[in-house]
Amino acid sequence: MNPLAAGLNQQITQASPVAYELLSELGKQMYFPKGILYQSAQAKEKAHRFNATIGTATENGGPMHLKTAQKYYNLDPKDIYPYAPPAGRPKLRAAWAAKIKTQNPSLGDQEISLPVVTSAITHGLTLAGQLFLDPGDVVIAPNKLWGNYRLTFETMLQAKISTFEMFTEAGAWNQAAFEALVESQAAKTGKIVVLLNFPNNPTGYTPTKAEADQIVELLIKQAAQGTKVLVITDDSYFGLFFADSIKESLFARLAGAHENLLAVKLDGATKEYYAWGLRTGFITFGHPAGAPLFTPLEEKIKGLIRGGISNCTHASQTVVEAVLLDAELAADWERTFHLMAGRALKVAEVLDRPDFAEVMHYYPFNSGYFMCLKLDGVDAEKLRLHLLDQYGVGTIAINSTDLRVAFSCIDVGDIEELFGLIRKGILDLSS
Repeated sequence: MNPLAAGLNQQITQASPVAYELLSELGKQMYFPKGILYQSAQAKEKAHRFNATIGTATENGGPMHLKTAQKYYNLDPKDIYPYAPPAGRPKLRAAWAAKIKTQNPSLGDQEISLPVVTSAITHGLTLAGQLFLDPGDVVIAPNKLWGNYRLTFETMLQAKISTFEMFTEAGAWNQAAFEALVESQAAKTGKIVVLLNFPNNPTGYTPTKAEADQIVELLIKQAAQGTKVLVITDDSYFGLFFADSIKESLFARLAGAHENLLAVKLDGATKEYYAWGLRTGFITFGHPAGAPLFTPLEEKIKGLIRGGISNCTHASQTVVEAVLLDAELAADWERTFHLMAGRALKVAEVLDRPDFAEVMHYYPFNSGYFMCLKLDGVDAEKLRLHLLDQYGVGTIAINSTDLRVAFSCIDVGDIEELFGLIRKGILDLSS
């Protein structure tokens, strides 16, 4: 093992033996090398005469760049073309940490790690998986889940996703099914990895306060019984809470909950700030041990980034940083929030009409970008193709019974027509 990795492992073990035991074999081997980037960072501080370290080009005291590229930017070349720091721009990381604290009041004074910049949330999921999952490890998740989880955790990392029925027959969060799977897995291995995505993709559901209380209490109870608990919260659609739900991340209540519980928060500007193409996300840790644990974990994440994509796009980080610090952000975001909320409420209003309700059933939704129809007697894939071919309507078949509809990209004035066509498609196939 590389001495740098061994040193990080020692720091993690001293801060939290459970956190060390949660690491995958790759996670234990990982470190941030004292190579070009490390030596260049030292040179940046001390090389006052000449700095001949990093493989970039300079001109007239700044980064060399093409005028044909620069004409498309209204940014300083130094904030576009050089490599960004491996963990991300420092002011951006600090601004995102402040945002997390402000928008998750349950954190209180609980220390969290300084967020590390990822190439959006999919990259963050991969990093978390590489750091903590070995082949064969089980990840507990609701059965209503984003299909890419399987590509990342099962196909790429050779772990296994074990699911529970997300909703009861009455349409509530299925705490009994969640608890049964958690307790079963804990009894088998003494360790659980839980992946929670709220607002949920594909259903657009976020738990109520009472449901969130049950989720948090169960996980803390397991930790108190000696189970090693890793909770990954995928908060891609954070903030888009339209109706009866919690208004913060479960990470806030888990970050300092117990020494046997390590919380990992994945979020980003991609969905929250409608900046999908900027690919700027974050990974943040929460644990009672604080900085003595966060620092070596950050070094391991930096090593994974360095070994995978080197670093994340500088220009995108510059833009997101500027947005976070812009005085107009709050009012601008509020405007878009009301647009999205209006679309969600219109969907519910249409689907609750008797002529729709007798044909179309849906899973609960109160947040996010999506809702999901629960089909009975009609195959979702057949319906998807029929809607495309006959009505020019695009939807997503999640499985044989679930059809995802993204209201995020439908103007409120078009929602009734959209679901009217879906209703027609269901009746076509039912007859």
